[in-house]
Amino acid sequence: MSTLSMVLILSQTLMANAQARPQTFADLAERISPAVVNITTSTTVAGRSGPQGIVPEGSPFEDFFREFQDRGGPNQPRRSSALGSGFVISEDGYIVTNNHVIEGADEILIEFFEDFELPAEVVGTDPNTDIALLKVEADRPLVYVPFGDSDTARVGDWVMAMGNPLGQGFSVSAGIVSARNRALSGTYDDYIQTDAAINRGHSGGPLFNMDGEVVGVNTAILSPNGGSIGIGFSMASNVVTRVVDQLQEFGETRRGWLGVRIQDVTDELAEALGLEEARGALVSDVPEGPAMDAGMQAGDVILSFDGVEVEDTRQLVRVVGNTAVGKEVRVVVNRDGSTETLRITLGRREEAQAVPAAQPGPDLPEDEPSSLDVLGITLSPLDAEIREELGLPEDRTGLAVVAVDETSEAFEKGLQVGDVITEAGQSAVETLAEFEDQLDTAREAGRRSILLLVRRGGDPRFVALSLDDEE
Repeated sequence: MSTLSMVLILSQTLMANAQARPQTFADLAERISPAVVNITTSTTVAGRSGPQGIVPEGSPFEDFFREFQDRGGPNQPRRSSALGSGFVISEDGYIVTNNHVIEGADEILIEFFEDFELPAEVVGTDPNTDIALLKVEADRPLVYVPFGDSDTARVGDWVMAMGNPLGQGFSVSAGIVSARNRALSGTYDDYIQTDAAINRGHSGGPLFNMDGEVVGVNTAILSPNGGSIGIGFSMASNVVTRVVDQLQEFGETRRGWLGVRIQDVTDELAEALGLEEARGALVSDVPEGPAMDAGMQAGDVILSFDGVEVEDTRQLVRVVGNTAVGKEVRVVVNRDGSTETLRITLGRREEAQAVPAAQPGPDLPEDEPSSLDVLGITLSPLDAEIREELGLPEDRTGLAVVAVDETSEAFEKGLQVGDVITEAGQSAVETLAEFEDQLDTAREAGRRSILLLVRRGGDPRFVALSLDDEE
């Protein structure tokens, strides 16, 4: 290819990029600004109560400090205010913002772009996604903006953020989608990352696509100094719309509940389970609930839920939570190398009960050895003395880890003294002989590792340990 041809191709590429870049955001900003609002909240903060102890009785300053307190000293309640942003989603006055913007507020005042104010009432909140739904009563239809499909937002797409940064009033900033499907700390997190400037006060404001649709709710920034450094996070609109619909209908969220404890399937766990690939969600415990009623078992690997292929635990939690309470779903699991389909009627997560304690197991044989050194750990059968020493409940069954070789794979994978192994090779173990039988079974089956169900403080997880050094 000649130099001239390369220059022409480069020039055409630059021209195409220039055409794709908006010449101005002014028309879009003018059209959608009336739907964006500033939010001011007021909260009564209680004063300090009880004796202050700052002046001893009989002091010459006693009368002075008593007079100070009587005219509004530190014991008196005070008012605190905060600022945030939001946006109107219906002409009859429904407004979306962040829960942390209005949480604990006594009064909420909405300032509109057209320079009028209205008080707002809280319809409902969802701390899990940090979304709140408000309502104002206006004497005329309000300008509102629609939600867009956040799943269609691509990395590199132009977006525009609007809100009330640092209390400066209505403000517009533009940037691109920097990343998708970011998780911060919540169970249902699905954030769009953007380099559009987002600062304090932007919280609860909208992130628009170039069609003027809301694809995210500006929620958080990553910053060492509290100001924008080009890393902002907006909760994806497809999460927000489901929450808003439920808040509008019920005043609260109603998420589906499967009733299992799960963990990701690693490559080592997949090998120990005989799976072809490391995907799905490994069930580590099945407390009383919908899954138990349908026959799900610890050690099952959930491969598909309601027709959706399960890649990992985070995806499964979100899919289940977004499924209607009371719906019967098909759940495909891998159990002992074969697939089974379970029909499960989902419960409601918000009503889920605590996990019940395990039932007492059978008495151990009198000739049980006192300990077993294997796989880099030392195991002992549970008896009254060990239960007391490790602070375990009387009904806990399994084998106690009483020592861990710090040079072993078990130590590297986090096993600790006090852990209790309740299953080996997906079979319950209560004696050392049963544990050794499972080791032999795994070797005879040609396994390179064995799957252990380990409980610590009541929380279960599966760990795969290599058998290579145990021949």
